[in-house]
Amino acid sequence: MLRQILIVGLGSATGGMARFLIGKWIYSLYPQTFPLPTLLINILGCFVIGLLYGVSIKTGALSAEMRLLLTTGLCGGFTTFSAFAYENILLMKNGDYTMVLVYITASVVLGIVATFLGMEIFS
Repeated sequence: MLRQILIVGLGSATGGMARFLIGKWIYSLYPQTFPLPTLLINILGCFVIGLLYGVSIKTGALSAEMRLLLTTGLCGGFTTFSAFAYENILLMKNGDYTMVLVYITASVVLGIVATFLGMEIFS
């Protein structure tokens, strides 16, 4: 278990640093109020986690530890949105369409409400 925690931690740290650096780079190219860096990072993270899933399932080229490092760690540190998208795809593949709608709606609405409430505590 400790080995898995360290693997995820290494991937998460790398993903978080990549998110920061790529976000700064995108913003330097396109300085604006629209959160373009976050949007592009989320889309890129979704694409990468999809690629990793596809490679893992179709070829078996990734060991369990490598999948943990790259998906939960790297992609999770880069953007949890990629994990959110991946989980929704799994729900869809299982035919749980009602759960997909509940998960998406709850995540977006409750996430915004929780952020607002957290900000208001010290306002």
